[in-house]
Amino acid sequence: MTETTALLLINPFSRRGGQSLDAVRALLSRNGIAFVEATPQRGETLSDVILARRATVDRVIVGGGDGTLNAAARGLMQTGLALGVLPLGTANDFARTVGVPLDLAAAVAVIARGRTVPVDLGEANGHPFFNVASIGFSADLAAALTQEAKRRFGTLGYALVAARLLAGSRLFTAELEHDGRTEALRTLQVSVGNGRFYGGGMSVHADATATDGMLDLYSLEVDHWWRLLRLLPSLRRGTQGHWDDVRAFSTKAVTIRTRTPRPVNLDGELKTETPVSFTIREKAVEVFVP
Repeated sequence: MTETTALLLINPFSRRGGQSLDAVRALLSRNGIAFVEATPQRGETLSDVILARRATVDRVIVGGGDGTLNAAARGLMQTGLALGVLPLGTANDFARTVGVPLDLAAAVAVIARGRTVPVDLGEANGHPFFNVASIGFSADLAAALTQEAKRRFGTLGYALVAARLLAGSRLFTAELEHDGRTEALRTLQVSVGNGRFYGGGMSVHADATATDGMLDLYSLEVDHWWRLLRLLPSLRRGTQGHWDDVRAFSTKAVTIRTRTPRPVNLDGELKTETPVSFTIREKAVEVFVP
């Protein structure tokens, strides 16, 4: 094995993972990228696999969606191995944030060219995330959206399940502690972003990047679901902070408490619950980019 061998980790259960494996192998070989494949065994995570192979590879190529990347985050941080992203998931929001093309051949070519940038990761109660953490509506959506629905319907699956949940959603009480102040609020959702995109193309903030060393928070303090529908164009552009019933700010750290524990969604996966402390891990992972 040479020092330029990549560890290839493909999630066969991601939307395009199972059907793309042969194409990925061919494209990597065509671009002169030597690789070894590995899959987690029972009880293992992608991070465990990365840690076990750290001495024999010089980079990690992950094929899947944002949840797959999330599962590899801890291993990437601890080993310092560079990350190549193959966007084979449903939404591929992190790929969009850093500019990795959604076309598979073009994404492999980005890795072959070898240019990397250090990107930040957010942390929630010590759990790393690439894109966005959320409490409230989006966490409920993550719990309700099955793998089968994401595979069959893609981003349409998000919209179908979201519409059903929205009709029955209710505000909850939360307390934010950040930058020396404490704020109480009633909200439908609180989102804390490291990158720009999440949820199939929604934006945390129009100017957010995964390299600015900041967390971008917004809270949807709307009192009727139809008001949220009016907000949707702004949510896609990342300009929701201009609305009176949306609280938005940037910070290095924030703690969120709720009256009863609520699940916290990290990159589409429910990983922890409130009370939750968010911090930013600057320049945590090197990522191949155009």
